[in-house]
Amino acid sequence: MSALPHCPKCNSTFTYEDGTLYVCPECAHEWPQVAAADSSSEERIIKDANGNLLADGDSVTVIKDLKVKGSSLVVKVGTKVKNIRLVDGDHDIDCKIDGIGAMKLKSEFVRKA
Repeated sequence: MSALPHCPKCNSTFTYEDGTLYVCPECAHEWPQVAAADSSSEERIIKDANGNLLADGDSVTVIKDLKVKGSSLVVKVGTKVKNIRLVDGDHDIDCKIDGIGAMKLKSEFVRKA
């Protein structure tokens, strides 16, 4: 019997192969076989608008006026943001902007300072 990986979502041992995917029959989670082998050594790579790699603690500059949802505030072009933190999700930069407060930004709207 082959040693298949446990489900990353519910940790079930009853996974099976379906083409190039692993499938969990208990929670119906599917994930690629290639990613399962490389998941321990793979790190999420986030790049700025110019293609430079970003890391926690970097300083970035906003390259476009950004409206703040739910308020009349605008983050202006050229605003420097210090000490960013990279997070998972659509908005992949978590930061604090002077005069506005805590905010999440998309990496496509900043460049490394």
